[in-house]
Amino acid sequence: MSNKPSSDAPRGKDGKSDWTGTAAIAGAAIGSAALAAALLFASRRKDAARRSPVHPEDAPETD
Repeated sequence: MSNKPSSDAPRGKDGKSDWTGTAAIAGAAIGSAALAAALLFASRRKDAARRSPVHPEDAPETD
């Protein structure tokens, strides 16, 4: 048995696992994707609101 950790995690200067930078990059990527999705959703809703509404007087009788 050895005292070496079994994972291949990146190591910092003090020998501890250094996931801070990786987590920051992942968080920024997730945040950017969420922001892009929100902007696309908002623009699609805005486009839908601009369309002319369906006129019920042109609808066929359904009684």
